[in-house]
Amino acid sequence: MAWNQPGNNGQDRDPWGSSNNQGGNSGGNKGGRDKGPPDLDDIFRKLSKKLGGLGGGKNSNDNSGGQRTPGRGGRRLVTIVAVAAVVVWAASGFYTIKEAERGVVTRFGKFDHLVEPGLNWKPTFIDQVRAVNVESVRELAASGVMLTSDENVVRVEMNVQYRVTNPERYLFAVTSADDSLRQATDSALRGVIGRSTMDRILTEGRTVVRSETQRELEETIRPYDMGITLLDVNFQAARPPEEVKAAFDDAIAARENREQYVREAEAYSNEVQPRANGQAQRILEEARAYKARTVLEAQGEVARFAKLLPEYKAAPEITRERLYIETMERVLSHTRKVLVNDKGGNLMVLPLDQLMRGGQAASPNNSQDSSSNSLLRLPPASGSNDRASSSSSYNPDNIMDQRRVNAQRNDTQREGRE
Repeated sequence: MAWNQPGNNGQDRDPWGSSNNQGGNSGGNKGGRDKGPPDLDDIFRKLSKKLGGLGGGKNSNDNSGGQRTPGRGGRRLVTIVAVAAVVVWAASGFYTIKEAERGVVTRFGKFDHLVEPGLNWKPTFIDQVRAVNVESVRELAASGVMLTSDENVVRVEMNVQYRVTNPERYLFAVTSADDSLRQATDSALRGVIGRSTMDRILTEGRTVVRSETQRELEETIRPYDMGITLLDVNFQAARPPEEVKAAFDDAIAARENREQYVREAEAYSNEVQPRANGQAQRILEEARAYKARTVLEAQGEVARFAKLLPEYKAAPEITRERLYIETMERVLSHTRKVLVNDKGGNLMVLPLDQLMRGGQAASPNNSQDSSSNSLLRLPPASGSNDRASSSSSYNPDNIMDQRRVNAQRNDTQREGRE
């Protein structure tokens, strides 16, 4: 309502209910005296009475003669506050779980159920929700200075990759799954390094150390069932301490030189051995060929003898002489031949091989005298009736006769010695 209403008989009131007209009480101030400021004590007293009425107390009324009635505004205010509190409490229970997460709900501190991704609601102050990422790959680094089986010190670094597969076990199986995995990794790594030598760790044994560490780590965390799954174990680096790095570099250089010499020796062996195998195979093939040729020749000789036997039985003398001549021709065809004739008292020596070579060398130059070069002239033999002239012609037929005579003489001399 307005402060000053018409028909108020001049009793203008302020917002606190006090009258601005003080003419009747001042006793002589009716002539339109200026209005003074309100009394602060009166204002605070009236305000406290009104607030007391809203709070459910009793409101005093000056006109009622001291009677008090209950306030309806207090109950209405309590209801509004209660409804507002319920709305705020209900609205505070809505939450969202991401796609890669799962919500673990605990009711009064005890596990209740899992929540799938999306918009969800929980009773505030009763349930609590912890979101756990089950799709991301987590990494755990482990490193340290460790002692090997040959009493050497090596610095090792390893990286473990894992993923959470059971959020409930991950949160409540152990106090801290990540810390437990770190301790298990350090224990498994130290155990494997302690069973290996330094050379093996730093060179060809890195893959074996990695696989053994992963196997031992899985066996260690399996009884705890921490809700995590190992994906990979990477053996990142292994190096000696800085104090012995120079000496270790020298040892590595010596090992590399040894490997180089071994590879060079293997290359030389691979080059020489096939050649030696080829030569051995060739010798074997030649031996087999010689064996086959000898056997075939022997078989041919047997077949030839079997064919000559009937002829020999029919004409022994002629066959014997023929065989003898053929044999001597085959034997003497590749030897030096000298004809000697001492029947006339003069020693005659005829080197046929030298004469034949000289005749072959002169035949290209003197083709017209080729017929005369084939004739060999012997010196005259005294006391011989067979050769009357000082020089006579000598042809191949005579040579064959001489060869036959010499062979028969040698056979006679041999028989005499026997």
